[in-house]
Amino acid sequence: MTGLNRKDILGLQDMSPEEISLILETAQSHKEILSRPVKKVPILRGKSICTLFYENSTRTRTSFELAAKIMSADTTSISVAGSSINKGESFKDTLLTLEAMGVDLFVIRHGASGSPHFAARTVKSHIINAGDGMHEHPTQGLLDMLTILENKGKFVGQKVLIVGDIMHSRVVRSNLWGLSKMGAEVRICGPKTLLPAEVDKLPVKVFTDLDEAIDGVDVVNVLRIQLERMNRGFFPSVSEYASMFGVNKNRLLKAKSDVLVMHPGPMNRGVEITPDVADGDFAVITDQVTNGVAVRMALLYLLLGGAGNVASA
Repeated sequence: MTGLNRKDILGLQDMSPEEISLILETAQSHKEILSRPVKKVPILRGKSICTLFYENSTRTRTSFELAAKIMSADTTSISVAGSSINKGESFKDTLLTLEAMGVDLFVIRHGASGSPHFAARTVKSHIINAGDGMHEHPTQGLLDMLTILENKGKFVGQKVLIVGDIMHSRVVRSNLWGLSKMGAEVRICGPKTLLPAEVDKLPVKVFTDLDEAIDGVDVVNVLRIQLERMNRGFFPSVSEYASMFGVNKNRLLKAKSDVLVMHPGPMNRGVEITPDVADGDFAVITDQVTNGVAVRMALLYLLLGGAGNVASA
């Protein structure tokens, strides 16, 4: 496969294994740039990229903007605060206005599931989904996959456990679709109140007992417990959650001896993960951050003029 035959990156559910492999291979080749003394290449000079975020973000937004600047693209950053969006301008009008100003690619985070899909139908510019509601977060899924591939060398046969707030996590959905397509066994574990409806229809093994779920796994991906939702009664208390579902060194003994520990961040230390695990030898959390820049560089390259992208706008 020589090029990415699509205009937009909206999710991993509709992506083929060949496309995922191409993106990961491209990210690996671009990662070398990040270790250079001068982290600048002219690959996307003259291209215009806009990060359009309707929800707060630090890691994802910074990662995309850094990726674009390393490749010499022009970047514009727009958030809800301080823009015409707050004056009642519609999502559609915002997109059309910015496209008319010459934006080649939008990176969109939005609280409503499906918003990037609407954007992709509205404008001819490329769209990358940076997280939509409780639907998907494809670039997080891809950077997690790159981290696993670098450390394990393969996906086939790997047992990957995702533990935490499964219901509200768009990271889970991108991970489970991507990993299952590439041959990994995906397990999810969390309180019953934090498992999505119709979870049995997803390509995963479901657990509500962490000690059982973690047995023999190769990777543990720990999700942030969204403390802002605590008052809605999804579980009795933070301390009880930490006791039953927190990942600690004792629990990790049940996993493979070379287990990887991952976390998309930001972490609640002492709640979903203990500090000694987060900072321990098994953790590859900082690697995930670096790989996030590499994956986003790869996607910008593949969509905006690299490797013979043949998708029509």
